[in-house]
Formats: sequence, structure tokens, C-alpha cells
Amino acid sequence: MSFSRAARRLAVPAATTLVLLAVLVGLGTWQAHRLAWKTDLLARIDAAEAGPPVPLTDRPEPFAKVQATGRFDNAREALVGLEVRGTTLGARLLVPLQREGAPALLVDRGWVPLERDRPVDHPEGEVAVAGWVRPGETAGFFAPADDPVARRFYTYDPQTIGAALDLGRVAPFTLVAIDDRPGLPEADRALPRPTNNHLGYAITWYGTALALVGVFLVWARRRLKE
Repeated sequence: MSFSRAARRLAVPAATTLVLLAVLVGLGTWQAHRLAWKTDLLARIDAAEAGPPVPLTDRPEPFAKVQATGRFDNAREALVGLEVRGTTLGARLLVPLQREGAPALLVDRGWVPLERDRPVDHPEGEVAVAGWVRPGETAGFFAPADDPVARRFYTYDPQTIGAALDLGRVAPFTLVAIDDRPGLPEADRALPRPTNNHLGYAITWYGTALALVGVFLVWARRRLKE
């Protein structure tokens, strides 16, 4: 078979393979970058967990362990999400923390059952709340619709929730309380540990890219022999 004829027979498959190869390598590289980012994040979470909370700033790092001071506006509490514990359906109790000279801060105080058989603690007066910073979210396409009238929300979107609660200025993140005391609400006991599966994903994409090259070379060799 002449070189020009062979080139014509392989041109389209080769171009398609190159496009797919670029996509697969790009996905693998993206996951490698995500791996580095997640590894650094987990290291910072471990360091924060080992130390005391630091004073809350206007722009804290996500998952930072911080402490804020203010007064709970218990009259404007709301519920976020749905979560089953054991056989009991519940949600997260979200309460605004009014701070002197600063925007209101939404505090996720922890899980409460929807049908409450125990009283919920409502601290009065000035309190110091320790917890971790949860970045604001945007409702996804499949997220359930919020019910502002009933104060039921399904996305941690401080601006949307703050507007529904008529809070005025509100911090663009949520403080998830950390507390080991018994009773309701059931607060988080420690900082979260996001999963880190990016190494496996990177290996999968790079491995698929290598397999694609191998399959193309075997196929091309057979076609050239025909």
C-alpha cells in the first residue's frame, strides 16, 4: 500500500484519536491539580483541628476553624436540608448571629428532628461560637425549591436565606458550630474531612489515554497490512 493511500485511510481515525487523547489527558491533569489542592486543604484542616479557633475575619478560608461573638436572633431561625439519623428525619438548625458593627452571620447550630420530642437549647445574651467556615453555595438544577415562608431551605446560600429572613447585610458564608455538649441541636464534633479520590480519578483518565493509544496503534498496524 502506498504511503499516500495509507495516510488517507488513517487520517480521520488518527484525528479522532488525537482529540480524544487530548480530552483524556486534560481530565487527568485536572484531577492531578485537584489532588494537590485537596491534599493541601486536608493538611490545613488537620492543622486547624489541632489548634484553638482563631477570631473570625471578613474573608476566612473555607473550612477554617474560627470563633465569632454576638447574640443569636432565635426569632429568625430556619431549617436547612434534610438528614436522617437512625430512623428520625431532621434538618440543620440555622440561626442568625447578630454582631456589633458587622454583617449578620448565619450559624448552623446542628441537627434537630423535624418532630421534636426534646427541647431545643436557645442561648440568650452574648455568646462565643466556635466552628468551621462553610462557603456559600448556589442552588443546583436539581435542588429542591426553598420555602421562604416556612423558613425551609435546601441550599447554603447566605444571601438568599438572609433576604428571606430580612436580615439586611449578611456574611457570604456560614459558620457551622462545633460543640460536644449533649442535647439539641446536635452540633458537629469536629471539622469535616472531604473525600480525596482524585489520585484514583487521575490514574483512571491517564490509564484510559494510554489504552486508547495502544488500541489505535494495534488497529492502525492491522489496517496497514491489509
